[in-house]
Formats: sequence, C-alpha cells, structure tokens
Amino acid sequence: MKKWLFSCLLALPLTGFSQEHFIGMSTSNRTGMLNTNLNPAELVNLSKKYEVNINGLSVNVSNNIISMSDLNSDTDFEDLIFKSGKSVNMNIDAEILGPGFAMKWNKWGFGLSTKGNVKFVLVDVDPNLGQALFNTSDITETGTALINNKNNQRFNGISWGEVGLSAARNLFENDQHKFSAGLTFKFLFPGSYSNAGVDAFKGTIISQYDAANPSNSNAYLTETTAALNFSYSGDLSDSFTNQSDYTKSIFGKLGGVGTDIGFNYQWKDPNNAKKYKINAGVAFRNMGSMSFSDSKNASNSYVLNIPTGQFLDLSDFSNLESLKDVERVLINSGYLVSDKKSSDFKVKLPATFSIYSDFKVYGKFFVTGHLQQKMSNNEGNNQVTAQNNFSIIPRMCWNYFETFIPYSHNELSGSNFGFGFRVGGFYLSSSSLITALGNNAKQFDLNFGFRWGFL
Repeated sequence: MKKWLFSCLLALPLTGFSQEHFIGMSTSNRTGMLNTNLNPAELVNLSKKYEVNINGLSVNVSNNIISMSDLNSDTDFEDLIFKSGKSVNMNIDAEILGPGFAMKWNKWGFGLSTKGNVKFVLVDVDPNLGQALFNTSDITETGTALINNKNNQRFNGISWGEVGLSAARNLFENDQHKFSAGLTFKFLFPGSYSNAGVDAFKGTIISQYDAANPSNSNAYLTETTAALNFSYSGDLSDSFTNQSDYTKSIFGKLGGVGTDIGFNYQWKDPNNAKKYKINAGVAFRNMGSMSFSDSKNASNSYVLNIPTGQFLDLSDFSNLESLKDVERVLINSGYLVSDKKSSDFKVKLPATFSIYSDFKVYGKFFVTGHLQQKMSNNEGNNQVTAQNNFSIIPRMCWNYFETFIPYSHNELSGSNFGFGFRVGGFYLSSSSLITALGNNAKQFDLNFGFRWGFL
C-alpha cells in the first residue's frame, strides 16, 4: 500500500479537481451555464437567448499539510504527509462538464447538462496510523505510539455521472427589480466506489528498527479496538492504485436522483436594463443519493479487537492493491468480528448551501462575495464529502472580456489568491495561482472551458 497515494495523485489530474468549482466564472457578469451550475434560477438571466456548453474542466488538489515549497523531484508524499504530526485531511475533487444546452423563453429558462465527477479524500487520518500502514519499509527508529482517535478516519474514492434537466421562472419583475426561482433535477449514474472507515480507533503501534538490516524493520499493532467499514463497487473494488480505475467508469447505470434548488434577485442598472447593480442568490445543491449495485459490490462492517499480548504485523499490508485484499488480511488475522454485511448500498451526495452577491461598484468594476457551507458530516461512511469555502472576487467586466483576482478561504488549504480571465465564451482561471507562485499554497487548481452563446 506504500505508493497508493502517489498513484491516486497521478491518476486524477486527467479529469480535474476542485473545491468550489469554477471559482470566479460561476458568478461571472456574463451569465451562462456555469452560473446555472451554481444556481438554476440564473437560467432566466442568460446573457444570450441560447447557449451551448462545449466542455469544462476544473483541476485542484487541496490538503492541510503539504505546501508547494515542500515539493521537489524527490518528494515522498506519504513521508511528508504522515510525519507532520497532525491529522491528515486531503481532498481531490473532480468535475468535468460535458455537452449542454440552455435557452430563455418568455419568463422561463430551460437547460440540459451533463457532468462527470471524480473524488478521492482522506478524512482525519491519524499520522501515526498512516505512517505505520504506508511507510513500514521506511521505519528509522524503535518506539511506541499510543492512538486514541474518536473520529471516523476515512480513505474514500468515488466516481459518478450526472444528466441534469433544469427549469427556472421569473416570479416578479418591474423596471427596477427581478426575482426568480429555479430547479435542477439530476439523473445519477454511479460508477465506482471505495471506502475504508476506521471509527473510534484506540490502540498501540510498536515500531522495531533493525539497524543491521533496515529492510527487516517493522511495525505492529496491539491493544487495539475500532469499528471498521469496507465498501467497494465497480473498478475501485479491484484496485485503488491503478490510475485508470478512477476515470474509466465515471458513468455507470442509472442509480439515483438529486436536486438543486435556487432563488435569484437582481437590482437592475437604471442606465442599462440588460445589466444589474446587484445580482444575488441562494441555492441548495446536491440533495439526493445514489445506489451502487454492481456485481462486485460489498459493504461490510466489523469490530476490530487485538488483545494485550497479541500483535498484528502491519507489513502484511505493504503490497496490497484493493480494499478486498485489506479486508482479507484482517479476516485471516482472526481479530475481526463481523457486524453487518450487505451487497447493495446507498451513498449520499455532497449537499451544500450557497449564498452569493455580485455588486457593481463603479463602471466596469464589480465585486463578488460567495459562501459555500456543507450540509452533511464528512465522517459518514456513506457520505460524499464537501468543503466549506468563502471567496471574494473583484473583477473588471466588458462585453467580450473579463478578468478577476479571486481570494478564497478553504477549510482544508486555508487562504489563496488566484487569477482568471474570459474572452468571449472561453475562460481560464485558477483560485490559487498567485499563492502557488509564492510556494505557500496547500492547494493548486486550474479550470478552463468553452461555451457559445448566440441571439
């Protein structure tokens, strides 16, 4: 298992990652399908009567340990992360926008969208446990670590696809104000899933270093209790180190539904009826769940108990490639007691609440504020995780060109400054570029895409 994390990091850049997807562009003055991805009520505010989304890609890796200055050609990710002394949280979150179409008609707006999602996370992983599991061949000293972690430590990966049908309507409009509401109904296509949950872990790790022959060094677990969950489906049931498994089966069979609900208010610009002085909205997104029912499915819960005087050799996990292998080793050890087993299982979407406002300060200068708050507990074994995020985005807007410098604060990576621009329907931006250039960022992201509006 030693190089599993490095393999995941290499696999996912092919699709992209983000915390708050398409930051800056989703609240653009040029209203399009990216805006409706944030709030379906924005459909009635489309800058053009019709819009076609060609593609969209967002790329981000965030964590609470490693900054850009820590990275070099000899970087050992596991060594950097698990020797920090802090609980490890990492989020690799993907969103790929496929073909889509939107239109305005009288007081209505309608949209059709396609989207792929890929996600890998670590949640509250104890550094001593992580080091013992993934770096057993790098043990350099003999010692004892006592762990008492009351949280549910998770290693989780998931991929799924969406097809969204959206509708919005103007509920009120006069010369100064406009108020609208919108709804997106999503058909969900679960692809692959893999989850290892280690809840209420209490135990002792004993490391033994052999100076004469370091390769014989090892770590053992003793006096340990925990509640474990192993869930897997699709390609991720066979391996969590194979890069292509995270991306080759994003769209599975239809397996669930979800909804986005939003409301929008505009205070119109008295000098231009097609523009605004304030554009504000609230949205509840990703409410729903999906069922995994692949032939490779399993969702098994156990109680782990290693008594005093008995030891589990952690080197037994060093060359494993799947959760099924990990589960098999633990069962064969005799320290697991089965609690609950099932084949099919449901996974909840990462529900969030968003509120934003874009304010015209003067002329072409606007400032946007956006708050995203998760509505679920990331420790749940059947929960897709979400992150809290706040951003302030000053921007200059013209008809065919727009540029902005976003500031964002994420609960994992802290504060970041970025840069972005739009030329017509093409956009390119990063919410952490400026911070990354200074080598202080614990996040790096990039998003780009193209959409075409007409009439």
